Amino acid sequence: MASSGAAPGLAALQDELDALNAKITKQGSVVRELKKASSSNADEIASAVDELKKLKISAESLRQQKEALDPTKQFNRKIFDELILRKMFIVPSFEIHGGVKGLFDLGPPACALKAAMVDAWRKHFVLAESMLEMECTCLTPEVVLKTSGHVDRFTDLMVKDPVSGECFRADKLLEDAIDELIEANPDMPSEEREGHLRVQIQADAFSPAELDEQLTKYGCKAPSGEPYGASFPFNLMFKTSIGPEGTSVGYLRPETAQGLFVNFRRLLDANTQKMPFAAAQIGLGFRNEIAPRSGLLRVREFCMAEIEHFVNPDDKSHPNFASVASKELVLFGRDDQLGSGKTKTISVGDAVSSGLVNNETLAYFMARTQLFMERIGMDPARLRFRQHLTTEMAHYACDCWDLEIQSSYGWVECVGHADRACYDLDVHGKATKTPMVATLKLDEAREIEVAKLKFDRKALGKTFKADQRVVSGALEALAENWADFEPIATALETEGKTTVDGFEITKDMVTWSKTTKKVHEIKFTPSVIEPSFGMGRILYSLLEHSFYQRDADEQRCVMKFKPAVAPQKCAVLPISSGDEVNAVVDEIAAELMDSDLATRVDKSTASLGRRYSRSDEVGVPFAVTVDFDTLTDGTVTLRERDSTIQIRLPKADVTRVVFDFVHSRLTWEQAMEKYPVVSVSED
Repeated sequence: MASSGAAPGLAALQDELDALNAKITKQGSVVRELKKASSSNADEIASAVDELKKLKISAESLRQQKEALDPTKQFNRKIFDELILRKMFIVPSFEIHGGVKGLFDLGPPACALKAAMVDAWRKHFVLAESMLEMECTCLTPEVVLKTSGHVDRFTDLMVKDPVSGECFRADKLLEDAIDELIEANPDMPSEEREGHLRVQIQADAFSPAELDEQLTKYGCKAPSGEPYGASFPFNLMFKTSIGPEGTSVGYLRPETAQGLFVNFRRLLDANTQKMPFAAAQIGLGFRNEIAPRSGLLRVREFCMAEIEHFVNPDDKSHPNFASVASKELVLFGRDDQLGSGKTKTISVGDAVSSGLVNNETLAYFMARTQLFMERIGMDPARLRFRQHLTTEMAHYACDCWDLEIQSSYGWVECVGHADRACYDLDVHGKATKTPMVATLKLDEAREIEVAKLKFDRKALGKTFKADQRVVSGALEALAENWADFEPIATALETEGKTTVDGFEITKDMVTWSKTTKKVHEIKFTPSVIEPSFGMGRILYSLLEHSFYQRDADEQRCVMKFKPAVAPQKCAVLPISSGDEVNAVVDEIAAELMDSDLATRVDKSTASLGRRYSRSDEVGVPFAVTVDFDTLTDGTVTLRERDSTIQIRLPKADVTRVVFDFVHSRLTWEQAMEKYPVVSVSED
């Protein structure tokens, strides 16, 4: 820290902030564990939550100090938001009818930007990796999402305003009411305050009746002034009925992945039974968010791009890992989150060999994701991979890393990378009695340990009746590998009973012996490694990362999109409104568009500088100006957006040069070496 009386330096403040963030992460983990543990008492939880709040307040104060010392890092959201709306990148849906929270429309520039991003994603992953791409239906039967766990997992308790019918999340209303009560009574006795906090901590654990009682106790009233109606469960998925009878329940899918999982067997056939392989899908997901906020970061309809890489759980190496092993990533491992609070820059190869990242395939896709972000123009200095804490991960997951992008909203999760083990194929396979397995052909026969079973069919039939074949089939499947059957055998020996797929098996129903058999192939349920891209969040982050204001004039805003993803690649501008000049403008624009280069033509009477600025605001990387010299010598000027430097070249070269820029075959520096640089006023 700096000496007394002097403001601490940026580096020192960052160190202090990192350490404080680590404490927040650690304390948050403590709170989650206490809430899960049945033995925790309310006082202990309240104390832990209070400590967490204090740490967050301190961190916010430090962040504000740091931002004040470094004004270059400040983001002018007001100017940015005005530009996004004025240039129709993003607009509220149904705006003239008052709009709907969490729904947005993409205007022409953002629509083209998203299309270019998706095209780049498809080339970078699907084509380069020979993935199997599908387009599955957005409508999903209830049974599929019940099996995956979404029907149960996406439910919260809601209440309604009895007059307007408006819905609210009940536990959040209670939490807010208690916060307001405590803030309005700063002299409240400590014991009373702690009592209120204990109620607040349990808000999301109350039953509907208990929650209704608490809302009444704290005087929670609806906006109409009336008491809220009774609490009821609300599922965050959009529910609908399939067919005119209304008897078949369905949902708009909350993610695209389930369509790929249920098609696994056909995908495996399409890949001629070869493992490993990957399937991909780009499409819409829907979540009926209770409180949409932060622009495109939390919306009700969103574009996702997901990859499901199916791999042998005993061999998660990747054939192309060597190609990315030296790529360095910024990693924020769980130990660092709970310790120093600082990230590490480390090569992918070292991350795997040290055990920081669980396996090659997971690390491979993390590196490929980083390369994709750099390809579309994201600022590498504002990218990091954060590992899930053990308290955040699902019980079946092996390892999870989120690519987080720093924006004016802080670090935002935009791409999830999860090793989901065999969970998804297992649950769908068991629910449908469909074998979701792949086969590993062995070069040489191998002896494996198995269990040889003998059933008491009378005992099975008496207990399970029509399900006896299901029970015996489940046991026989486990018996194919002694390692899988051994826990069953141990439980039957020690306790006399055990449970298999929901059926209670007793020792008198089956006898077994351990033996070996020679096999030429091994069947296994594949693990799934899933990179999941939130394209809307990536789009928004790219808009922020691309935005800047000219040093000489802050009113001149620029979107510095890379040529490959820019909505329009080139602007063509006439120096005058003469027919001869405009004829050349139309000729050049037609040639550019014939080469699939989106082109902007601006023949307005505004000054040339103003027309350049208009193009800069929507991120057009190049501008051709047709002037009077063009009519005599056939040359035009070509302006580069960010440097504003211009070169003069034959109009016949324009299409080829711009095409090469867009496809990264030519750099601006190389073009300046080939063609003369000219000085042109933009006033």
